[in-house]
Amino acid sequence: MSASPPTPSQVVALLELAATVLPADPPRLSRVAFWSPDGSAPEVPGLPVEEVTVALPTSDGAVGVGSVPAVVLPVGAALPALTRARAARTATPAARFWGAAAVLALQLAARGRLLPGVTAGDHDAWRLGPLEAADAERLRALAEAMPPQAHAVPLPEPDADGGPLLPPPATVLRAFLDAVADGLPRTPAAALAAGSPAFAAREPVRVPERRAWAGEVAAGHDAGVGLSLRVELQAPAADAGPGEARFRAVLQAHSLSDPSVVVDASALWAESGPGAEHFGPGARRDALLTLRRAAAAWEALSPLLTARVPDAVELADEEIGQLLGEATSDALRAAGLRVHWPRELARSLTARAVVGPDPGADGEGGGRVPGLLNPDALLSFEWRFAVGETPLTRAELERLAEAGRPLVRLRDQWVLLAPEELRRARGRQDGKMTVGQALGAVLTGRTEAAGEAVATEATGWLATLRDRLADPEHAAGEPVPPPPELRATLRDYQRRGLDWLDRMTSLGLGACLADDMGLGKTVTLIALHLHRQRTPATAGPTLVVAPASLLGNWQREVEKFAPSTPVRRFHGSERELSELAPGAFVLTTYGTMRRDAGRLAEVEWSLLVADEAQHVKNAFSATARQLRTVPAAARVALTGTPVENNLSELWAILDWTTPGLLGPLTAFRRRYADAAEDGGDPAAAERLARLVRPFLLRRRKSDPGIAPELPPKTETDRAVTLTAEQAGLYEAVVREGLAEVRGSAGVARRGLVLRLLTSLKQICDHPAQYLKEEEPRLVGRSGKLEAFEELVENVVAAGSSALVFTQYVRMARLLEARLAERGVASLLLHGGTPVARREELVRRFSAGEAPVFLLSLRAAGTGLNLTRAEHVIHFDRWWNPAVEAQATDRAYRIGQDKPVQVHRLIAEGTVEDRIAALLRRKQALADAVLGGGEAALTELDDAALTELVTLRREPAGGTEQGTREQRGER
Repeated sequence: MSASPPTPSQVVALLELAATVLPADPPRLSRVAFWSPDGSAPEVPGLPVEEVTVALPTSDGAVGVGSVPAVVLPVGAALPALTRARAARTATPAARFWGAAAVLALQLAARGRLLPGVTAGDHDAWRLGPLEAADAERLRALAEAMPPQAHAVPLPEPDADGGPLLPPPATVLRAFLDAVADGLPRTPAAALAAGSPAFAAREPVRVPERRAWAGEVAAGHDAGVGLSLRVELQAPAADAGPGEARFRAVLQAHSLSDPSVVVDASALWAESGPGAEHFGPGARRDALLTLRRAAAAWEALSPLLTARVPDAVELADEEIGQLLGEATSDALRAAGLRVHWPRELARSLTARAVVGPDPGADGEGGGRVPGLLNPDALLSFEWRFAVGETPLTRAELERLAEAGRPLVRLRDQWVLLAPEELRRARGRQDGKMTVGQALGAVLTGRTEAAGEAVATEATGWLATLRDRLADPEHAAGEPVPPPPELRATLRDYQRRGLDWLDRMTSLGLGACLADDMGLGKTVTLIALHLHRQRTPATAGPTLVVAPASLLGNWQREVEKFAPSTPVRRFHGSERELSELAPGAFVLTTYGTMRRDAGRLAEVEWSLLVADEAQHVKNAFSATARQLRTVPAAARVALTGTPVENNLSELWAILDWTTPGLLGPLTAFRRRYADAAEDGGDPAAAERLARLVRPFLLRRRKSDPGIAPELPPKTETDRAVTLTAEQAGLYEAVVREGLAEVRGSAGVARRGLVLRLLTSLKQICDHPAQYLKEEEPRLVGRSGKLEAFEELVENVVAAGSSALVFTQYVRMARLLEARLAERGVASLLLHGGTPVARREELVRRFSAGEAPVFLLSLRAAGTGLNLTRAEHVIHFDRWWNPAVEAQATDRAYRIGQDKPVQVHRLIAEGTVEDRIAALLRRKQALADAVLGGGEAALTELDDAALTELVTLRREPAGGTEQGTREQRGER
């Protein structure tokens, strides 16, 4: 049989077979048999097959003996296959087991754990040793995990019932490990270096005269016995002083042939008793030699050499001190002994942080919360340490750390502590943290120090504040009465929102009101402004920063609900802040704020409001940076979608409203966002919820008691078929686009993927859109357009009206042209529409001048109140369901008294179909608004991207014709 390692293709075939070790004397001649459990011949071309006797299960459930064809390889030749089997999914359990054993053998050999020995047949042999206690434990655990097929070659003698008797797992495992060890040192030049073939050549060499020498070399290491030193704590004598204790050293013997046997060393000399049968005369001699070396290293063990039965020796205090010294421990380890201290002495050193006001600062250490908090004010951060249940002073910690040893005296008691823990605790120093940072720590109950999460407690008024914020919407306290100047009746949930906003802003803390679109965030904010004017400490002007399309809506709402309140626009040519009334509303856009942040910062604003706050979801954008420069007594963010793509957007909003609350962005992503978005750490998501809940109030239309008066909403995914022209264009673009993507990388690849996805969506809409035709022919070229015309015809015939959303202004213009050809009046609003024109279009649609309102999704997906429409048509799909839901909420909101029907047009068999199916399968993720959107799709690998965009002539099952009755559901 060839000793050459198998080829890669042969290795793959071997992994699918069971593996069994066939021990030999000397060990290096051992072999590994690879065989099929069903008894069939192994299909491994190029390797010879021979018969091997193994134990096999019979048809009646018993175990019998039979011969099977097997590929039998020397251990050295089998190692490449076995080491690969450990991590191969296709490998059998027996092959994986021997793979793990092979890796263990190579690791031990790499550490120099090789000893010479003489086999039972007087042959020269290397074996693995000396083994430490941890090594012996690994062997024991591995042997216990051995599957039956791994030691299926039966012993010659049967068991008590006449059946096959399999060799003990520990024996077979040790034989295999020694087989690996015995072959490693025998290189072609080894015999020249050794001066003789013994212990160097591969051929067996009989060396009976070397038996005594080999036993002397291995004594105390691995000759069937190992010794360890256990230090025991004895009960103090009756006349002993407080906390006094006595120690003694106890020898324990370990049988390395059977690692489960651990007894006192007296069993080495006893002829009977537990474990005595595992220790023969050779083991006794080896143990005595080890003890002699140990006594030479540490004189305290010398009495054991004179005892008839070496077992234990009492230790004096100075001897304990020696044993704790690093030199003595190292010497004992070198002699073959490991020291184990009593478990009852082991203590854990715990550290926690206590955060709160400085007790010495004008009585602020009490429980009364200050009237107005400054998020940048500093609070004390102190470390508290304990050993078990015993608090530890800083002086005691210093003394224990200086001792530099594990066994120390603490308050008249011996305790065992890890020196590295003491050193780490000693390096932790008290300090300061801002109110924002402190709130983040005490709300989650933990903070991070030197990369380690530490339990955190609050004291003083910070503890009172934490308890008050724990249930933000139902916290105790007098409810805020609706201001008499408010010309509106607040619903119950709006009054609770007003209470919450007042509580947060009166403390100087920020807040994010994240109710669903259409639940009246604007009127709630107006009520808050009016209420703040009634208290001199909080009275003052309010600045609202909003998208340009919403300025008119804000002005109308203020004039309607607070007619006595002055309101002015800071926009366009009307940018004047002089002679500003104390309780005025000032309305500006994000663009104007970005350009004139310096002028706005000169006013002492009582309240700063960021409406549609997702516009500053990128904390590093120029708009977000300038917004942070405008000071105010309190900040409020209004948004229906605090998270559109990832949790970093939530961080951007809350770090503006309450700076420092969530910590730096990098730390926030590491602690919370990555784990919560991946779903792999529910505890991280729960901690984030506890941290965010007090500062973000989120109510949905579907919540009980929020908006029961809303009519039902029906959503329909309507599948449409591509025309022949669309299908041909689609397949051509997929083919060319994938070819470009495969040859690119990095930013360029992401750009190509995004361009491909955009092109495919445009083709699904209409070929004329993708081809950018100047005077296109519209009819008969798009399945979506045909379905759209049918929908609009039904809407108009019923005397209803519809909102039509598309991502592309060019497509909206094509729809406008086609509606005009059919005599259907329509209005068009997009991102380039001036503010005054937008307000006019909204007024005209609300007045019923046109039944169809064509809207750009991004320009008109938020803020508008268009409850005249009973139908919402999404002509093309947006990758993020939250953005579509916002658009739908232009019609499905408070004030809507008619059922709303939502129609989504989806081109079947296309990328739109695949995305629709994905969103339905992951509806929970969509509801949590954690989807990655188009940006995530650009990170797909080539295979996944191909699967996503390839046109299927049969529907992918991603769309459905039918309806889902919903009440306020997304």
